[in-house]
Amino acid sequence: MNYQVAQIEKIVNGKFLINENPAGIIEHLLLDSRKLLFPASSIFFALNGPRRNGNSFIKEVYNKGVRNFVVDESFEVTEIKAYTGSNFLQVKDVLAALHLLVAHHRAQFNIPVIGITGSNGKTIVKEWLYQLLQEDYTIVRSPKSYNSQIGVPLSVWQMNEAHTLAIFEAGISQPGEMQQLEKIIQPGIGVFTSIGDAHSEGFLNIRQKVNEKLKLFVHSGLLIYGADNPDVNAGVNTFANNVRGVDDFKLFSWSSKGAASLQIISIEKKHDQAIITAIDHRAANNNQSISITIPFTDDASVQNAITCWSVLLHLQTDAAVIRKRMLQLRTVEMRLELKQGINNCSVINDSYSADINSLTIALDFLVQQQQHPNRTVILSDILQSGKSSVDLYNEVAAILEQKKVNRFIGIGPEIFKCRDAFKTIPQIIFFSSIAEFMQQFFSLHFYNETVLLKGARIFEFEQISHLLEEKVHQTVLEINLNSVTHNLKEYQQLLKPGVKLMAMVKAFSYGSGGFEIANLLQFHKVDYLAVAFADEGVELRRAGISLPILVLNPEETTFDLMVQYNLEPELYSFSILSSFRQYLQQSGVSNYPVHIKLDTGMHRLGFEAKELAELSKLLLSTVFKVQSVFSHLAASDEPEHDAFTKSQADEFLESCGSLQKTLGYSFIRHIANTSSIHRHPGLQLDMVRLGIGLYGIDHEDGMQAKLKNVSTLKTTISQIKQVAAGESVGYGRKGFVTHDAVIATVRIGYADGYARILSNGAGKMWVNGNLVPVIGNICMDMTMLDITGTGIREGDEVIVFGEPLPVSDLAIWAKTIPYEILTGISQRVKRVYYEE
Repeated sequence: MNYQVAQIEKIVNGKFLINENPAGIIEHLLLDSRKLLFPASSIFFALNGPRRNGNSFIKEVYNKGVRNFVVDESFEVTEIKAYTGSNFLQVKDVLAALHLLVAHHRAQFNIPVIGITGSNGKTIVKEWLYQLLQEDYTIVRSPKSYNSQIGVPLSVWQMNEAHTLAIFEAGISQPGEMQQLEKIIQPGIGVFTSIGDAHSEGFLNIRQKVNEKLKLFVHSGLLIYGADNPDVNAGVNTFANNVRGVDDFKLFSWSSKGAASLQIISIEKKHDQAIITAIDHRAANNNQSISITIPFTDDASVQNAITCWSVLLHLQTDAAVIRKRMLQLRTVEMRLELKQGINNCSVINDSYSADINSLTIALDFLVQQQQHPNRTVILSDILQSGKSSVDLYNEVAAILEQKKVNRFIGIGPEIFKCRDAFKTIPQIIFFSSIAEFMQQFFSLHFYNETVLLKGARIFEFEQISHLLEEKVHQTVLEINLNSVTHNLKEYQQLLKPGVKLMAMVKAFSYGSGGFEIANLLQFHKVDYLAVAFADEGVELRRAGISLPILVLNPEETTFDLMVQYNLEPELYSFSILSSFRQYLQQSGVSNYPVHIKLDTGMHRLGFEAKELAELSKLLLSTVFKVQSVFSHLAASDEPEHDAFTKSQADEFLESCGSLQKTLGYSFIRHIANTSSIHRHPGLQLDMVRLGIGLYGIDHEDGMQAKLKNVSTLKTTISQIKQVAAGESVGYGRKGFVTHDAVIATVRIGYADGYARILSNGAGKMWVNGNLVPVIGNICMDMTMLDITGTGIREGDEVIVFGEPLPVSDLAIWAKTIPYEILTGISQRVKRVYYEE
């Protein structure tokens, strides 16, 4: 559906500040300036974030062609003359206006809408319902995990006349949020998946959290829920009796512990399947015994499948159809992965689904990647979009053109028929089938490019990924880019207005990767990057990173590279300062940005206070432009040294004042590291340096609880042996077993960064819910584990560190710090980057 700007003015209770394009037609909502696709038909909502005012992005999107804007009263009306040919709507609250518009849009459709909430399982249930019902309905659903105050409006805005069923998920982090989402989703059928500790920080207790989530269903006709959790069961009953009262509201419960609408009487697990048998106690079904089989055995999948089963029973889906489709349920791949590919390529693997919304999300990720000059997209037919093939692929082609895709490869009979739609893309190739593509693969010459794979499941794009991805050792370090973004925002929210942020990406981004992390940070508009050596900065520049980069350890042999690639050196001694000054003078370079390091008590690098007078004279040289002056706190994370931290800060501020007076101009001052950001907020000054916290580690327990795990080191079990009591394991016969034991050999050793100090029981690994000890000495490429009594099998995945086994625990066992563990992971361990 399209809306005229004049309609939107009335819907959002706004007023025109300027209305120079009254015939403007709106089809698309724009909330993020980096995700613009269709400028002429988009309306930009200038939403305010924790650090940035949405108005600051208006000029950027205007220059890209956007002419419709929603702003609040903070917008400077005097600036409006610069935006000729535009429509500006002013409202009291931009987010509230967004909600009003989408709620109005939702009200135009009279189709079944399923609203899903809960702590866990929302996205799985939504995607499984899509798998189970897509043959019966044309479904619109939330992309990925779009369930927030912004994600829900973007999801619901997708609704159009072709859809016959909608499935939306809703998540909240504090009281008062669900009422807004309910007005937008307006679900007729409610689904409550589960309750748990996820996102509990904003609630007094679990019961309050349940009650808040139930507000999604204040106007629903039916609520489906699992009654085994006492908090959920009590909350639902109170809600039904006291909130909904006597109105037309029905409950559909399932339980394996007692009476329910669907009473589970047995769950039998065989091999890789679970057979679930239940009695349908609903009045019309005469206590009938029914069963399904699913291709999963874990408890979470069983519970999610029963929830989906309940929905299908309510929708009166035929029993035989339910049994058939339940057996065909597939794992929901909720992440796209970035891997190293053949011939110096990077491969983004999102090859498990293909629809217009997830394609747009994947293309946004593609655009973040700056390490290669060219972008290639391989896309299959998009199935069941609700649009004609012509309209669908015209839209896809327009999006690809907007994202500046250099080469497009289409696979499938429908996209093959519509190949003329893609003529504006520089290079296009089409295949009617995956088999035809595979036959021609080696003639396509993939080289030095970023390749996005996006395919519907039936096209089996894993065949393509196996050809494109570089073969890797089964030991990998997985990097969760969503967690990096989350951690960045947690610290950004603590910054005072106007404080800049420098992200430390030295030492291969603490072992997490170089340009991959820098790309993400650049996308999220950090102010500065810092590397240890010039070659790290050169790699980032070659990968397309344009942010200012500080080099902490400049060397005379790299002066040429630093100037060639616009890298900014730290000057910490008279020797390095004089050498760089001489180089700049001989090269005819002036006003080159430099950063001055002061030693205020760390006693590692830097100029001391007694050297300031001489330093000031040298810095007056016109070859230098002092970009920043900084120092390093020795113990900002330790309360017992807070007095020393204060003395460092006092000396630093006094020295900065002296330097600024001599130079006659201001510069950026920074002394706060990760811990100081929250422990010493008064030291944020002009900029802070965020290091280990970005990667999910903070010394303060309260802050650590807010961070998300970034890195997971994984391997697999290569062999299992039965070892008799009295036998030894490993080199030097250091690992003796005192009982008949089961020993597993895993594919990681000290050459991968798993330190030998973790030998002989000092270290442990996580396998299938079991914490199992290392036995014997760690070898170069292998480590042995005692898995006696665990039921672990060959090929099982092993977590060396990650979510269930924090790297901080590993550091304690190894008598070191997490920094050393993370930076010590060998480069032969391949990094796999993913977004959920």
